[in-house]
Amino acid sequence: MSRVERIEGEVRNLSADELKAFRDWFARFDAAAWDEQIEADAGNGKLRSLAERALRDHEAGRSTLL
Repeated sequence: MSRVERIEGEVRNLSADELKAFRDWFARFDAAAWDEQIEADAGNGKLRSLAERALRDHEAGRSTLL
């Protein structure tokens, strides 16, 4: 049994209150991990081409207000 399978089993056995607490914690954990990845990607230039393309598209009138 893999580590992930063991964790899945533990999650399946949580009470409703425990599951809610776990969801809340995991949402915060996942958001922080995502923020770190975005910051790393922005810092090393991985997002530069996407930003440049978005700016070109906007300047060419291919964007709309949300």
